[in-house]
Amino acid sequence: MFKTKTSAAALSVTSNAFLVAAKVVVGLMTGSISVLSEAAHSGVDLIAAVIAWVSVRVSSRPPDEGHPFGHGKFESVSATVEAALIFVVAVLIFNEAVRDLVRGPEMRSSDVGLVVMAVSAIVNVFVSRLLYRVAAATDSVALEADAKHLSADVYTSLGVFAGLAAVKVTGLTVLDPVVAILVGALIVRTAYCLTARTLKELLDAGLPEQEKRKVELILSEHRGEFVGFHKLRCRKSGGTRHIDMHLVVCRDKTVGEAHDLCDRLESDIKSAIRSVSLTIHVEPCKIESDRCQEECPEKRA
Repeated sequence: MFKTKTSAAALSVTSNAFLVAAKVVVGLMTGSISVLSEAAHSGVDLIAAVIAWVSVRVSSRPPDEGHPFGHGKFESVSATVEAALIFVVAVLIFNEAVRDLVRGPEMRSSDVGLVVMAVSAIVNVFVSRLLYRVAAATDSVALEADAKHLSADVYTSLGVFAGLAAVKVTGLTVLDPVVAILVGALIVRTAYCLTARTLKELLDAGLPEQEKRKVELILSEHRGEFVGFHKLRCRKSGGTRHIDMHLVVCRDKTVGEAHDLCDRLESDIKSAIRSVSLTIHVEPCKIESDRCQEECPEKRA
């Protein structure tokens, strides 16, 4: 799994480096602000890909004395940094596009720009789909963020391609900075969605309701073996879900019996939800022993 994640991240770094170089050269050759804005976008994608590559390596390390809960949050931090970088690039794109509109755009040629935008879209379709598959298989938020970047790059590349084609057909060079502004708007939307997702994990938001319901369903299936449960808490760190709860058992249950029950619950929960770290605090029923025996489902004859 670790090798798959790092290999996917390394492929993203390589493809983005190639596209950045191609777009910068073509942007300078043609004088197209929309192509240069795409070069800036791919430049951020390259930085994001490097951050993702580093984060998946760090997050895959086992827990240690300094990080007893593991290193999973490195992925969330990296995704947040990537989102911040995207916002910065969007501002730069807006600034250059508006300046180009004010002073009047000058383009020398659009043919080579059309070619590089088409190649960019094709390459990013392939790489983003691969990243999505690996992210889903490994539950990697960093790779998912990288895949979102490249997916956005596909649409922006196609937008720039359409803009350059329109300029070539109509001769209206003003369409070039207009397309650049639209590219910037799409980049902002991508950054906003990514920030909202990663901040939830950084702030220890609960697991999705459907995963929490799975835990509650499993507990209900074992209801005859304990009195009740409370203080059920769920959060996610990287690819690991941390779940803890208080389990109330009959006060005459032995330590061994309570331990076996917890093992069964843990096994069932881990079978239903992947990458789970489960902590169960066992406490005795607070009523008198004979009354507890009456209340405990497993004691009912």
